[in-house]
Amino acid sequence: MSLIGPRPLLVQYLPLYNKEQARRHEVRPGISGWAQCHGRNSLSWAEKFTLDVWYVDHCTLITDIKVIFITIKKVLVREGISQEGNATMEPFNGNN
Repeated sequence: MSLIGPRPLLVQYLPLYNKEQARRHEVRPGISGWAQCHGRNSLSWAEKFTLDVWYVDHCTLITDIKVIFITIKKVLVREGISQEGNATMEPFNGNN
């Protein structure tokens, strides 16, 4: 596990990923990632996977430094903690 990278998800979600979503596994998982900086649990699953794959394509030291600073800001202002109507967010049920 790394400091920065797509957050690891539950193992039971693995067979539910499509080919593009599975690309999130091309980099090490991390404690915080691009999706956490841009909405965290308030994002839909599709948005979260899109941001994770964007990170895979743009993984650089500069991007990681941005993630660290944005993460600190998000934690301090407590943004995106939960999805409306859920304690955190709804379970991933695959692609519709």
